[in-house]
Amino acid sequence: MNDFPLLTIVTITYNAGPFLERTLQSARHALSNMAAPEAVEYLIIDGKSNDTTLQIADKHSFISKIVSEPDRGLYDAMNKGLALASGKYVWFLNAGDEIYDANVLKNLFSAFGSDADVYYSDAMLVRENGVEIGLRSEFTPHSLPRKLKWQDFALGMKVCHQAFIAKKSIAPPYDINNLSADIDWEIECLKRAERIQFIENPLCRYLVGGLSVQNHRRSLIDRFYVLRKHFGLAASLYNHIRIFVRGTQFARSKGKYW
Repeated sequence: MNDFPLLTIVTITYNAGPFLERTLQSARHALSNMAAPEAVEYLIIDGKSNDTTLQIADKHSFISKIVSEPDRGLYDAMNKGLALASGKYVWFLNAGDEIYDANVLKNLFSAFGSDADVYYSDAMLVRENGVEIGLRSEFTPHSLPRKLKWQDFALGMKVCHQAFIAKKSIAPPYDINNLSADIDWEIECLKRAERIQFIENPLCRYLVGGLSVQNHRRSLIDRFYVLRKHFGLAASLYNHIRIFVRGTQFARSKGKYW
């Protein structure tokens, strides 16, 4: 593989002072365990923060580029990161999320030898205080298939976005007007992918309570639009009934998962 850098990690920030350090520390630990850390490009795309976010980012020398300017929201910032990424693969890891452990990047680069178009894994859910909730596939109704297809998204977000890495060459821009644009992005990547590979160990620790949770009602409506786009109106109506029933049953047996 002659691509260089091989991987671009993009972290989106806006007034992320309370959470950014944990993200960057996890990256620093993982990079220090690599034979060639320079094969990783790290981008910070900031929405013109007015807290300590930029001061925190400036302390970490492994960051390749920091862009701080007003944007039109999370997915507009992610599109900026995607456009700037020069790596063969792109991985979005937002402020508060963490690389799962120090071995992740080393093991991931070994997996890159298969030249898959998409790599994915489970994600460890964590609270703001860092306490682990559990693996997403066990703590939510979203079971994780070992042979992922885009059709698996009929009932919603099958793979945590922070546990999904795609070749930049197959990655479309995000719809900045849809709060469930991450689902649409993953489906589009999978539709374009010829080879999809499951990573056995978790790639990330995912901080619960993101944009879609904070705007839950609108995100549900936007998710319907995404699923209708890919599966059709009748199937999406039927599947949303299934999503509701499945979620209710799961919450009764194991407790609320968000």
